[in-house]
Amino acid sequence: MEPGEPLVLTPPPGPKSKQRERISAEKLSEKQREISISEFFTKNRHLLGFDNASRALLTSVKEAVDNSLDACEEAGILPDLVVRIEQLAENRFKMMVEDNGPGIVKAQIPKVFGKLLYGSKFHRLRQSRGQQGIGISAAGMYGQLTTGKPVMVTSKTGKGKPAHHYHITIDTKANKPLIPHEDEFEWPDKDHGTTVEIEMEATYKGGRRSVDEYIQQVALANPHMHLTYYRPHKPPVVYPRVTPELPPETKEIKPHPYGVELGALMRLLRDSTARSLSGFLQAEFSRVSGAVAAEICKNAELSADLGVRKVGQVEAERLFKGISATKIMAPPTNCLAPIGEPAMLEGLKALLVQRHLAADEPEEREEGEGPQIALFDTKSVSAAEEKVTAALGAVTTIVEEDEEEDETEQTAEVASTEADADADAGQDVSANTKIIDVFGKSTFVTAVTRGPRVYRGNPFQVEAALAYGGDMPPEDLATVYRFANRVPLLYQQGACAMTQAVVRANWKTYDVQQSRGALPNGPLLVLVHIASVWVPFTSEAKEAVAHYDEIITELKFALQECGRRLSRHIRRRRRAAEADKKARYIEKYIPHIGMALQEILSLTDSKRDVVVDRLTTLLERSRKM
Repeated sequence: MEPGEPLVLTPPPGPKSKQRERISAEKLSEKQREISISEFFTKNRHLLGFDNASRALLTSVKEAVDNSLDACEEAGILPDLVVRIEQLAENRFKMMVEDNGPGIVKAQIPKVFGKLLYGSKFHRLRQSRGQQGIGISAAGMYGQLTTGKPVMVTSKTGKGKPAHHYHITIDTKANKPLIPHEDEFEWPDKDHGTTVEIEMEATYKGGRRSVDEYIQQVALANPHMHLTYYRPHKPPVVYPRVTPELPPETKEIKPHPYGVELGALMRLLRDSTARSLSGFLQAEFSRVSGAVAAEICKNAELSADLGVRKVGQVEAERLFKGISATKIMAPPTNCLAPIGEPAMLEGLKALLVQRHLAADEPEEREEGEGPQIALFDTKSVSAAEEKVTAALGAVTTIVEEDEEEDETEQTAEVASTEADADADAGQDVSANTKIIDVFGKSTFVTAVTRGPRVYRGNPFQVEAALAYGGDMPPEDLATVYRFANRVPLLYQQGACAMTQAVVRANWKTYDVQQSRGALPNGPLLVLVHIASVWVPFTSEAKEAVAHYDEIITELKFALQECGRRLSRHIRRRRRAAEADKKARYIEKYIPHIGMALQEILSLTDSKRDVVVDRLTTLLERSRKM
């Protein structure tokens, strides 16, 4: 090697690598096949909320209860539900949900429970709990996957008609129901209704994010419902109906022009049976009259009489821009049915009673200590209902009179929202702000329902309520209950727009402690609800609402109104406490004042006692003023 020449290391020769066989495109194409929706969700069940054993049980109960409530309300029937969870083995449970709804016709039963993406709510623009036609069939698929057992469904549609009983499994490759057994029988105890039973591998536990908490919250959001809940190794729980009124009936609406995208607009044009462009706009969209259709066509520089079949890509883009350039009235809101302020207050009252009774429950029995069937005794259910009804009847309510707020106490943030308080204008605030006495402990409650708003052409309404004081721990973070179309959302709280709205509300303004970027601290329970024709969930599991600015802003306004009312209540109590402290201080020294006056004015003991009595009387009068 010459000086300065670079050193090159050559690896020793190894075994000769085998040349991979090249695969042709034709052979690769043979491996391509269609994926059934059932097959997809079988491998990706976590997307639907079946990612662990405890959550699977909760999701199954949730889907069945949602369907039952939707069916009852759509038929105009006050819901009476029975939820039963029976433990069969260490990790095997049977879930049963029974309702008094209108029932399901025989031909539809296998499809509803044995086919994914089959339902009546996906294409309807009206508020409902279910949306995708996946939930209850996915629960049955999970049960079939973990136990091999079919879903058992019994349904009756009317008095004098037979009940149809089915065993249903799902052919996941074809996404169609299989029926290993079916029969008919008389169901004399029930005029109409449906029962669904699913056996599955699961875990039952109480506490946070459990079936127990879901049932408690669904009763809060649906005070018109009567529900009996049977739990493993625990006495049954009864949630009585606290209001006899059904939610307002919702009407189906057409899509709003502002909510349509270009591709969807082109599809509607392609499928429309209308002849002219003006007729198409009036037939397919809400809030589009003849005059509005003419204005849209004018802004799009298209003829209102242009044939729909002559509209191509260029014309569709111009029409899309013309819709954006036209002022169109917001969509109708009779498609929504919010909970309402009176119903939220009644629900909060029932919730506080149930939480207090649950705290006094005996500890959970060990498995094998007694026959499970003893817990399902009729007398036990009757006793549970009597206990809750008596407790609700014992709750006293005081309506707080609203008082004017001092201008010096109004912060810039409160003042900034006054311009947007039109939804609350004209309301009797005192009717929606109360103090309830639950077992000797006073709790402040209030509720706000905002006016309807729109995001991407979809109408929605938000509501907020809160409870302050009572049994709630004063040092913990506030408890947040989230609802979408009356359905509790128990998971993914941090990813939800509702939680963000609570965090951004700046509770320090309303005399409630709060750390930066966190929930408020104190004895506080916050309820937030969104009602919409299409709730923008972040996933198919429907556990969190997407971060739309319109939704967060409306929720924040509702929470700020609740906060203002709470702040007035806290300051009123603080002033009363300070006045009482001063009065007790004065009362302590009244005898000494009497003695001093006796010495100064040379009063007799009897006159001194008269002076002391008069001063005490004046003090008592000032306390009552």
